[in-house]
Amino acid sequence: MELRLRPPVSSSTRGTVVSPTLHRRSSSLPIQKNLAGSSISVSRRGPAARRIPCSTLMAAAYNTGTADLVDFNWDTLGFQLVPTDFMYIMSCSSDGVFTNGELVPYGPIQLSPAAGVLNYGQGLLEGLRAHRKEDGSVLLFRPEENALRMRIGADRLCMPAPSVEQFLSGVKQTILANKRWVPPTGKGSLYIRPLLIGSGAILGVAPAPQYTFVVYVCPVGHYFKDGLSPISLLTEEQYHRAAPGGTGDIKTIGNYATVVSAQKRAKDKGHSDVLYLDPVHKKFVEEVSSCNIFMVKDNVIITPLLTGTILPGITRRSIIEIAGNLGFQVEERLIAIDELLEADEVFCTGTAVVLSPVGCIVYHGRRVEYGNGKVGAVSQQLYSALTAIQKGLAEDSMGWSVQLS
Repeated sequence: MELRLRPPVSSSTRGTVVSPTLHRRSSSLPIQKNLAGSSISVSRRGPAARRIPCSTLMAAAYNTGTADLVDFNWDTLGFQLVPTDFMYIMSCSSDGVFTNGELVPYGPIQLSPAAGVLNYGQGLLEGLRAHRKEDGSVLLFRPEENALRMRIGADRLCMPAPSVEQFLSGVKQTILANKRWVPPTGKGSLYIRPLLIGSGAILGVAPAPQYTFVVYVCPVGHYFKDGLSPISLLTEEQYHRAAPGGTGDIKTIGNYATVVSAQKRAKDKGHSDVLYLDPVHKKFVEEVSSCNIFMVKDNVIITPLLTGTILPGITRRSIIEIAGNLGFQVEERLIAIDELLEADEVFCTGTAVVLSPVGCIVYHGRRVEYGNGKVGAVSQQLYSALTAIQKGLAEDSMGWSVQLS
């Protein structure tokens, strides 16, 4: 694999983010990395470029730790932005063909104020995780599914998209260039955020003339601050996440802007997140702000049917398959809110949240609790089975994991 880098930018041009205790160093000092069998092409100003060993990979960050692991207080790691060393950028022109992807130092990207993504929201995002194994290798979970989902979303938004091979190449290169940011085993994971945006300038409502594919990464811990502890959901009774015939089933950036207000109100009341109902009947469960939802009743696992307003989560699909392999009966169908309130267990799934048990749901002022504040037996079994595969602790009989050395 060939990794292509631009020269590092000065630290003054990088975004400022408050993060856990870190030890900074001069951006002129090299970081020792060992990417077996790889070399790096460094883009210079002008036509000339030279090849250098991966051991002299440059970055603008931190001066302690080892060649393979940055010095970082991993015990404080939560789910907030921690700038890493490199990101990946690939663009296409009006012909819709993506070419010349390259790694560049992590930092701001330049956009016209008339960019399609800024004016008309023409953009998609993805999210996936990578885990470090005890032997130092890194496992990536089902990345082909993310690539395919981005292509489906791009078709809906009239955007060209990277091929599956281009998507995977960009993701792998970004992980390897930032490998020292993959948390130690058991301390978290590397969150990978691919973006596809209409970067070309456009004034009228129309597809942008150019598009940019970006991949950046960030070490993360648990999405909810209490980890696997049960969360509290407030049922939203005024607003809806998506409508029939809309974009609720693709991962467009606009879907997330619309949930922020309701989510903030819920958190101000002490809840973890918001549960959304269908916009037509206002009684069927759809999903939480950023994750799918499941219920367990009499040992049967049930999740809402994908009707076009619910995101087809990759973790959702994985849990359905794992549960079937474990011998559970799994149903995908409409779930009325009254039925959910009578469940034995409720849990959420998603790349960010992994699997989070629900301890409480509030609906019309009625508070319903599950499990006496403890993780349900089925939820725990599914969580353990899923994360064992993701972390390489169990045999991957499904062929889901991709190993990077």
